[in-house]
Amino acid sequence: MGARGWRFVRAALVAALFLLLLGHAADVLPWRALTQLDQAIDDARLRAAMPRVPHERIVIVDVDEASLARLGRWPWPRARMATLADELFERQRAAVVGFDIVFTEPDADDARFADALSGRRVVLGFYLSNAAESGRVGRLPEPAFDAALLRGQPGSFTRWRAYAGNVATVAQAAPQAGFINTLPDADGNLRRMPLIAALDGRHYETLALAMYRSYTGGPAVEPVFPPPRPLRSPYPGLSALMLVQGETRDAIPVDAQTMLRVPYRSPGGPRAGGFAYLSAADLVEGRVAPGSLAGKLVLVGTTAPGLYDLRSTPVSQVFPGVEVHANLLARLLDGRGPLVPDWAAGFEEAQLLVVLALLVLLLPRLSALRGIVATALLLAALVGLNVWAYQARQWLLPLASGLTLALLLSVLHIGWGYVTEARTRRSLTRLFGTYVPPELVEQMARDPQRYTMQAENRVLTIMFCDMRNFTRVSEALPPEELRALINRFFSAMTMAIRARRGTLDKYIGDAIMAFWGAPVADERHAANAVAAALAMVEVLGELNQSLHARGLPEIGVGIGLNTGLVCVGDMGSDIRRSYTVMGDAVNLASRIEALTRHYGVDILVGEATAAAAGAELGFVEVDRVRVKGKEAAVTLFTPVPEALARNASFDEEMRLWRLALAAYRAQDAPQAQAALQELRTRFAASPWRGLHERLGERVVRWAHEPPPPGWDGTHTFDSK
Repeated sequence: MGARGWRFVRAALVAALFLLLLGHAADVLPWRALTQLDQAIDDARLRAAMPRVPHERIVIVDVDEASLARLGRWPWPRARMATLADELFERQRAAVVGFDIVFTEPDADDARFADALSGRRVVLGFYLSNAAESGRVGRLPEPAFDAALLRGQPGSFTRWRAYAGNVATVAQAAPQAGFINTLPDADGNLRRMPLIAALDGRHYETLALAMYRSYTGGPAVEPVFPPPRPLRSPYPGLSALMLVQGETRDAIPVDAQTMLRVPYRSPGGPRAGGFAYLSAADLVEGRVAPGSLAGKLVLVGTTAPGLYDLRSTPVSQVFPGVEVHANLLARLLDGRGPLVPDWAAGFEEAQLLVVLALLVLLLPRLSALRGIVATALLLAALVGLNVWAYQARQWLLPLASGLTLALLLSVLHIGWGYVTEARTRRSLTRLFGTYVPPELVEQMARDPQRYTMQAENRVLTIMFCDMRNFTRVSEALPPEELRALINRFFSAMTMAIRARRGTLDKYIGDAIMAFWGAPVADERHAANAVAAALAMVEVLGELNQSLHARGLPEIGVGIGLNTGLVCVGDMGSDIRRSYTVMGDAVNLASRIEALTRHYGVDILVGEATAAAAGAELGFVEVDRVRVKGKEAAVTLFTPVPEALARNASFDEEMRLWRLALAAYRAQDAPQAQAALQELRTRFAASPWRGLHERLGERVVRWAHEPPPPGWDGTHTFDSK
């Protein structure tokens, strides 16, 4: 190819890269990695800006472990809650009290509690749900506004079908309430909270907004739409919520989903410094000086781990749910906080155009070194503008796409892309065909007529193996050492697979896919796959010893095995083909691997694999599940290493575990809890203690969420 041809290729690469990033900015072709990078930037900026000092107008009354120890387990009788309410309003003179609690069940002292709330600035909590089994319990408050105020315009709200409200007696006494739902992002972290949610065409406010309105005299809520945008599709949501009271109008800017970023003030908890905490027991027992809460907005909630109101956030993986509402309330009181403006997408597109224009004009005229310097200066300018927008205006503007475009254009300029592509092509050529163990290749070579690469249906055992804790290890190692570790991991795992007649299918990021029983038939494919999985865990222990000796985090694996009918053969496109497997059994193997983290075990196998592996291998039954995308239930097992199976206490532990499982499936909660308690007491160091804890959590949850009628003992997973 001549110089003109290479220039055309380079221009095409630049154009393709720009269009891909532009598609991300316009949300036509989003890149998950860029979204995660922008989130990581926002999270780091948030952690750096936390004031870590108590908010002057908000106090949290905490039903903490000390309160439960002194006053009894939760839920408390309504008479005690009435005593708490009287204390807060009469002796402490609180301005507004909000309950991050839902009183769904009737109580003999509901009338006493209602009297304590009546005529006072109280905001109750209620919960919204979309779960199929959820109903409509209790009473909802009046909505913040009805759909009529939208005047037929589009509005993006979280939408719900069911709710759990407060009992009528309590709700009538305290008619103002706000929902307490939290909506984490895809990575599980809670960054935003909806101010408004929709149910049956009516729009309800969150607990923090309800408390703020009560504190400010109860202004009306009106939706505000942004003005039309020339040459662009209509903005999908509101630009603000307007609080109207007489001539006073207070605008609260919101994002496209009518949400606000939560401006966390600290890592959360009584000692983190974001808010003042008072123990609920101290107030009930009158140990707090009168007037200590005069004029304060008080949130009543819990930090006790056993009450399950803890959230994962960018500032802490264990963050009190009540403090999330406190941070959002602080944002409303202070009148400012981080926000993604409605023009953020347009800004991102303009930023990409500027980066493209500058670098396309400058880089061809500069040497490699000067091009790197110019790129570094541009990156610094992008970061500086982004930081200024946050500090001066509280705008959360996208940055990842602009940085990525600048870096990749610089890489293309210095020829790194061409060199890397050539080296990768040569490396792939050398490695072609290495997925089949050499001994199987030799066996095939002795009688080549018996083997074919054509696709065929065959019962095989499929493995998915995923590396755990990779992020922590990657943060602790420089790139060269990280590459060496990854190569060592893949080499060790691959050797264990190939030593037991496995066929390596592919590496998928930090995961491995393999199968047994093809291209060379193997009657013991299930047993060999299980043996390989056990060997992989053992080899990983040796690798972790070297990591531990260097003071580095250890890595783990999650291995899923499933046996079934699949299509195996040479598949792909005219450009690239590979010997691989496809079918429902492959998908199920992937789902099973994903569940290893949930159950806290290294290896999970489907019932077909456990049955085909033979009696010489021992298995522990884990659960009966229904995974996403499949109607039929499957029983999961984890194999037992031979050394553990010979342990004298193994049979007794398995007897108790089978008893717990049987009681659980019979919905005999006392019997299940008794068996699990004995397991926790007698086998605290068991490698299967994660199974005991997971089953125990489900049994405890029955007190609030009993199994639906006709439940057959199968646990359903709604996500992949």
